[in-house]
Amino acid sequence: MKFSFRPTEGAFYELFTRAAENLVKGTELLQELGLPDADVQSVSDRLTEVEHDSDQITHALYKKINSTFITPFDREDIYRLGSLLDDVMDHLEAVGNLLYLYGLTKLPSLPREMHELVNVLDQQAKLTAQAMPRLRSMKDLEDYWIECNRLENDGDQAYRMLLVRLFSGEYDALTVLKMKEVADELEAACDAFEHVANTVETITVKES
Repeated sequence: MKFSFRPTEGAFYELFTRAAENLVKGTELLQELGLPDADVQSVSDRLTEVEHDSDQITHALYKKINSTFITPFDREDIYRLGSLLDDVMDHLEAVGNLLYLYGLTKLPSLPREMHELVNVLDQQAKLTAQAMPRLRSMKDLEDYWIECNRLENDGDQAYRMLLVRLFSGEYDALTVLKMKEVADELEAACDAFEHVANTVETITVKES
């Protein structure tokens, strides 16, 4: 029988779960942009509110690390996981803000590939939110990181096809520059979700 001297206190797991739930809120807000007559300013403002809440969760996590003598798993891994979850939220907020500030939603429609990327992000967010509570037991997590990595590959494919469309001559040069910046943030968010999954895999392997 394996014995562990690490505490089972749930505060860290609750903070991870809350951070991941905010990512679901973020991707669901981005999906609103695909609706007819979407209120882009409202989406952008609400994304900023969710991002601010995520920042508070991250600060609470760091404070908890510094005030806890023995943590449930390595401090470095707790810090890294919290930081990576926050990074995802930063990218999601940037997408909404840039779409609003650049006035891109005044186009007849956003590229289909951009909506495909948002859909991938929404799937990654929901997977991540489902996985975080399972960190407490370190069980049934392998399917999560495998699927999250697969979705990241789908996101890469959608990103490449989006670039092909942007440089096809369909849009004027200034619009291409603006949408390329949004596309880069979407792709970075997909990558950030994968980094979260890879960190969960590392933690699970170390603690098993």
